Amino acid sequence: MSTPRERDGANRPSTPYDRELDAMIGKAITRGVERAFANRGIANGHAARDIHDLRSLMEAIRTARRTFVQTLIRIFTTGLILCLMAGIAIKLKLFKGD
Repeated sequence: MSTPRERDGANRPSTPYDRELDAMIGKAITRGVERAFANRGIANGHAARDIHDLRSLMEAIRTARRTFVQTLIRIFTTGLILCLMAGIAIKLKLFKGD
């Protein structure tokens, strides 16, 4: 994490006040992150597992969507081929009504 001085581009020596301010900012950031995790219900130490589970769920949804689209394409293609075959059979008069 960069300090405010580094972000400003100033190269002055750090003072005890600057180090104390940086430590306070770091603690505030840590507390804010912990509070945000607590608000989302992932502050019990299982955040990594929860995130892994969510990623797995998203991958499963993507796989299901991809499979659904592939199935629709196969159904459409099969129907088109059957229609062409029926048209050819009718054109060649394979089904005579005599």
